[in-house]
Amino acid sequence: MIRSLATALLLLTTGVATVEAAPNSDPRPAKQTFAAEKLPSAMQSQPIGFYTRGCQAGAVPLPPDGPTWQVMRLSRNRNWGQPTLINYLEGLAAKAPRVGWPGLLVGDLAMPRGGPLPFGHAAHNLGLEADIWLTPMPNRRMSYAEREKRDPQVLAEPGPHEIDRAAWNSAMHANIIHLAADDPRVDRIFVAPAIKKELCATATGDRSWLRVIRPWYGHNEHMHVRLKCPAGTACKPQTPLPPGDGCGAPLAYWYTDQPYAKPKPAKPTTPPKPPRVVTVGDLPAACEAVLQAPNKAGTMTATEMFQAAGGR
Repeated sequence: MIRSLATALLLLTTGVATVEAAPNSDPRPAKQTFAAEKLPSAMQSQPIGFYTRGCQAGAVPLPPDGPTWQVMRLSRNRNWGQPTLINYLEGLAAKAPRVGWPGLLVGDLAMPRGGPLPFGHAAHNLGLEADIWLTPMPNRRMSYAEREKRDPQVLAEPGPHEIDRAAWNSAMHANIIHLAADDPRVDRIFVAPAIKKELCATATGDRSWLRVIRPWYGHNEHMHVRLKCPAGTACKPQTPLPPGDGCGAPLAYWYTDQPYAKPKPAKPTTPPKPPRVVTVGDLPAACEAVLQAPNKAGTMTATEMFQAAGGR
């Protein structure tokens, strides 16, 4: 174990760590162990592993406030990501007013050292994903309490999978999703099936951007942006998307019973086993090194950043 940790640390600091690092036998539950880390590691920035089973080294924060963005749910301390994600979000926020969207309300990115989250998401492990509310930013700085309690506006009905016409603004919502997708770093953007359907029905001109817009469960009030693995990192990429705009059979599938059918339970013969807890040892070995590393100097939690900037 000591030798594998030393190797992982060396690989991380030299920027050549691989997902296939030496196996790790750490039995600690991954969710609770990574959630206990309140600050990022003092390491070279790097995503490690896969989007649903990995961690991040050397994370940087999205500040709680910017000229055209505000981070929500600051108590979660999930405003941490890889530099490419922070650059993407700040750039998107700067361009948003040009398409009629006043600013971004940003939900979860990742925890300071990434890893599986204790609630809310299966992914968001690597610092390459962000939830962006499909609710325009107000023209005032929201208080801490408001950011904790305010809910995003629901745009799609989960049952019939149709857009709520009273909530959907055909220009504003389509424009901000199009803008978010129009970046070569984007791998996928997950939205509710009804939102994808509406975009397919109304998009004109070059429709190539629709390819990265993928329907998925939930996502009725936010878009989940997933960036590609940066070159030369220990990030394991997702299977490439098929060609086309995804508006034909891939979308039609979500309007059948198949995605929502529950498997028929087998006749119980023995009591069902509880689900297996994902451990630190189930993650790439380099994630153990991320946990062992000291805190990055000069960093603060999301709440501390907000308060230090005069937020109340």
